[in-house]
Amino acid sequence: MKEIKFNTLPCVEVKGNFQVSQGWEAISKQILADIAKRNKKTTTVAVEYYQGVLEENVTEALVNGLKPNLVINTRNLMWSEQKIKAMIYPDVTDDRIFGYMTRLTIDAFFDPEKVEAARKEIAAATGHVLIVGSGAAFAYTTPDILVYADMARWEAQLRMRTHEVDNLGVKNRDTADWMLLYKQGFFVDWRVLDRWKKKLMRRWDYMLDTNNRHEAKLVSGKGILAGMEQSLTRPFSVVPFFDPGPWGGQWMKEYCNLDKEKENYAWCFNCVPEENSLLLKFGDVVVETPSINLVFYKPVELMGAAVYGRFGDEFPIRFDFLDTIGGGNLSLQVHPTTEYIQEKFGMHYTQDESYYMLKAVPGAKVYLGLKEGIKPEEMIADLETAQAGGAAFDAEKHAGVWPVKTHDHFLIPAGTVHCSGAGSMVLEISATPYIFTFKMWDWGRMGIDGKPRAINIEHGKQVINWSRTTEWTRKNLVNAIEVVTEGDGWVEERTGLHEREFIETRRHWFTKEVAMNTKDNVHVICLVEGDEIIIESPTNAFEPFEVHYAETFIVPAGVGAYTMRPYGNSIGQKCGTMLGFVRTK
Repeated sequence: MKEIKFNTLPCVEVKGNFQVSQGWEAISKQILADIAKRNKKTTTVAVEYYQGVLEENVTEALVNGLKPNLVINTRNLMWSEQKIKAMIYPDVTDDRIFGYMTRLTIDAFFDPEKVEAARKEIAAATGHVLIVGSGAAFAYTTPDILVYADMARWEAQLRMRTHEVDNLGVKNRDTADWMLLYKQGFFVDWRVLDRWKKKLMRRWDYMLDTNNRHEAKLVSGKGILAGMEQSLTRPFSVVPFFDPGPWGGQWMKEYCNLDKEKENYAWCFNCVPEENSLLLKFGDVVVETPSINLVFYKPVELMGAAVYGRFGDEFPIRFDFLDTIGGGNLSLQVHPTTEYIQEKFGMHYTQDESYYMLKAVPGAKVYLGLKEGIKPEEMIADLETAQAGGAAFDAEKHAGVWPVKTHDHFLIPAGTVHCSGAGSMVLEISATPYIFTFKMWDWGRMGIDGKPRAINIEHGKQVINWSRTTEWTRKNLVNAIEVVTEGDGWVEERTGLHEREFIETRRHWFTKEVAMNTKDNVHVICLVEGDEIIIESPTNAFEPFEVHYAETFIVPAGVGAYTMRPYGNSIGQKCGTMLGFVRTK
């Protein structure tokens, strides 16, 4: 087998002289030196925590290292847990999976009397004062030194699974079902803390990286902003996150340089800025920051003015992998319509998507759309019977079944019943709000945690478009591919998405250099054929960027002109890329 070059830890090398302190001893020395330099009677250090930080560990390390004269923990300034739970209940709800996107802000969690008392205590203190926790810079609005302890959401989720972290303002890590921790994080905590983070970002004196619990790192706020600024001028990749699942396969183990001892890998989230990390390399030291920070920092430069005008500072395109080669079928599912997701969950756009077949083995298939003559009441009755423990649901009786081969593209506008069958390596190109999947049948299996996976027939039956039967699906959703333009050694094809979806996809085949231009619109691209290509600037505006088979990368809107060509082992080969961007006309 040829050498696999898939990069699981892509970095942006930051130019400039920015020191990184590694380990708690060095971090404490750096902050203490900053305190001494200010030469004040009282120096306040506020350390903000994003949800998912190991609060007790980080607080203990800071107290031991800084030896402050006064410590204020923001959890002690918040309302009682009872009051917070009542406040967030309309957003959290009783559902295991779904809630409502909160409109709360950080101030809603704090008791004004407790905050005022803490501010008076700080004002009377001498020496240095340490304020720690979420909302530290709200509790004391003018700290001398502001440190932001950030956290990638995927790492936060891993800590939720092992019951190591609490949600905002409550002590609930011991909740038996970790999915409830995740739900509260998704619908409440992250929304509240992101709104607060955006107000603070340009004020950071330091960013504290504790994603690796064994080695904390501290870098100046100027260094983080410089790293993000430089990322906006060049192609880059976020850190792919791989996760097992009950239907997971074996393909990614081989082609993505993964641990062969793991049972399977089901997902690879390789371009989900809301969840992924961005690695910034300062000299020999790599610092991890949530990639969503780049979206918050300069959304227009990253996504383009028109995309920002429509989506604000939310990155609307998601690329990920679904591996069922050597695995099983995904759950039979449907995504909500835009109207439904707005009304029920407070999201302003839905998860339209598509399946691009990066690889398919003989016999692979996709379930897409419904059979002609479908009887909705009969299908729903069969689903409910299966869910109640009766006869297994006969998916092929109701759903359309399509044979698949490598490089097929299936479009899945919201409201379309679908799932990938076993034997496929799917590049899923979709809108970002991926939590909103209504599973209707999961083939009678358990999740990898040994618990039943959530089934949502009630939601699903309200959004299924029953008119998307075999012939409509064949005409509109299966390989709707057309040549757009071509030149010397290259062809550009439009492969979707459907007119009801806001993402446009283009496939480029090339044996020679092909000229590209973002036209003020962010480009997300995956190399779907060929060993490696190189991305270059015709004006040398950025350093050449090497891309290997199956890697996904982002070209910021502000980059403008760039080129792609076969490189290394791919010279002389036919290479292929899939490009996603937002339709703006």
